[in-house]
Amino acid sequence: MTATRGHRITVEQGTEHVRAVHDGQVLAESRRPLVLRETGCPVRYYLPPEDVRTDLLSRSDTSTHCPFKGDASYWSRPGADDLVWAYPDPKPEVAAIKDHFCFYATETVAD
Repeated sequence: MTATRGHRITVEQGTEHVRAVHDGQVLAESRRPLVLRETGCPVRYYLPPEDVRTDLLSRSDTSTHCPFKGDASYWSRPGADDLVWAYPDPKPEVAAIKDHFCFYATETVAD
């Protein structure tokens, strides 16, 4: 956990079954997501790279900086720019999310 001036981030191993789908194509599916909770943000699922269809994604030129997590790289699909991101070198406080993929839209699957 990291906390700075009221801003807090936790990363925990989750057991949820989550899936990312775009235009009917399953881009990722995992039963072992990392669950990131951050003050003022929705819960985000970071999925291990082996659970992501990276062959369906194209690396984007976009990058962003988060003062709490570090610099993010992005991937796109045709007609869906910057659909997914990852932190190749995250800050030590959130090191667990290194190279895990996070999608703007994920669904929790009831087993």
